[in-house]
Amino acid sequence: MHELVKSLQEFLSAHGIPDWLVVFIISLCPILECRLGMFTAITLLEMKVVPGFIISYIGNILPIPFILLLINWIFEILKKVPGINKFVYWLEEHTLKKKDKIDKYGIWGLLFFVAIPLPGTGGWTGALLASLLHLDRKKSFGVIAIGVFIAGLIITILSTVFKVAVL
Repeated sequence: MHELVKSLQEFLSAHGIPDWLVVFIISLCPILECRLGMFTAITLLEMKVVPGFIISYIGNILPIPFILLLINWIFEILKKVPGINKFVYWLEEHTLKKKDKIDKYGIWGLLFFVAIPLPGTGGWTGALLASLLHLDRKKSFGVIAIGVFIAGLIITILSTVFKVAVL
């Protein structure tokens, strides 16, 4: 994943995209999110921690309300499109496999799911899971925002320690 992010960062930077926008774009992407946005800001671009954190957090949190509001409607449309429908059904099934944490711990499960920076977790997946389970959108957004913040802090600490260890 490190090489993918590094290649993306180098591609964007080579095309004149400023560092702050590189971090924002990476953080905006599903799977990458603020976790790799912060890693990029600190270890690859050597940005200051606070601006890097704010930019990556905003980039990660920006799509969440749209996912919460629109993804079920978008999925219903895409399920009618041959070829794409298989991916949508797979994504729904794959995401709903993670619902046991929500069933067991409620909204706290969603917070822990988003906050722990592991593959397959994060704001995008948390918002998709909240939507598929028809959880309250306002509560879900608040919990996801807090979870993304916590995940960002964890990655910031790890990236700072990693950067120091590399130097």
